[in-house]
Amino acid sequence: MTATSGKSEILKSRLIELTRDLILIPSTRERPEEIERCMEFVVNHVESDAVDVRRFRDEGSPSAVILPLGVERPEVMLLAHLDVVARPEGTEYRSAVRDGRIYGPGSGDMKGELAILLETFRDFHERRPGVSLGLAVTSDEEHGGNHGTRFLFERAGFRCGVAILPDSGTIHEIAVEEKGILHLKLAAHGPSGHASRPWLVENPMERIIVAVARIQQHFADLKGGDDHWHPTCAVTQVHTENRVPNRIPSHAEAVLDIRFTPPHTGREIIAAVARHADGIESEVIVIAEPTRVSPDPLYLAATEEITGTAPTLIREHGGSDARYICQFGIPVIMSRPLVGNLHAENEWIDVASMEMLYRIYERYLEKKLGSN
Repeated sequence: MTATSGKSEILKSRLIELTRDLILIPSTRERPEEIERCMEFVVNHVESDAVDVRRFRDEGSPSAVILPLGVERPEVMLLAHLDVVARPEGTEYRSAVRDGRIYGPGSGDMKGELAILLETFRDFHERRPGVSLGLAVTSDEEHGGNHGTRFLFERAGFRCGVAILPDSGTIHEIAVEEKGILHLKLAAHGPSGHASRPWLVENPMERIIVAVARIQQHFADLKGGDDHWHPTCAVTQVHTENRVPNRIPSHAEAVLDIRFTPPHTGREIIAAVARHADGIESEVIVIAEPTRVSPDPLYLAATEEITGTAPTLIREHGGSDARYICQFGIPVIMSRPLVGNLHAENEWIDVASMEMLYRIYERYLEKKLGSN
């Protein structure tokens, strides 16, 4: 084994071990004590005499910003979220390594990416104390990011020269556009009744079903091309208070996840939904306009040097906390390792691409911040 290959194996082992340790902590919104435990784990991993740890809490969601001593505006800020989407009851928050991948809840979104950032941050500050490199870790991205990244940049006033957010794209594909997001709750009410006499009451559930069908048809009519770069609508939740099959409910609701592209705006989408909802009540849960970011050319060059391939700039259908950063004119870099089955069973992240992304970050930061 050569010295280079030996270092590579050591790095892979560190990234695998750290990712698996993070996966073991079920840091979901429903388990705030586990979010706290995960945040302590993260801070303990990077804490040193060379950095200042600043803790924040907004509406119960903790965040941590770790900066070099005496630096208020780092040249580069690494950002990640530690919260994960809750899995079905009975799911074990454990991991397995097979076929070059780490499998486990949150492995690809984004415990594996968080591990890369933690190792990058710690390594640079150990070798170069005082380097202008910061780290921000939040805990509510999966529920909109209002109390995490948005709070840090809009209300706490943090700024940086460049932000690195590995929550979109791939190794060779740098995300520069993301769709807007609208999470909308629809609700209908009415007197309950016996299902054997449906003509006596107006069924709230049926009203919801009809309204959702009209709304989905509206979005189907907006379909633009095979790349799906057009507004979409998915029904993600349907609820009633019913516990028996022969009762017409007095209340029913549905939640829609709507993604939209320019030139559509959030206000326009809400108005369109209202027109097709036939008087159904609606409540905005999350809304964010489409995002366009500008990556640092030095990062594109570093990616090509490490991978041997010039990266391409892509549009992503998902959203990220980048929307809260780019509004201040801060370049945001969005690429990540190869991942799959996000928010689903057998979620995974590719180990070799984790190491490659680490090397890209290393090369970029040496160029951006200077090397000794």
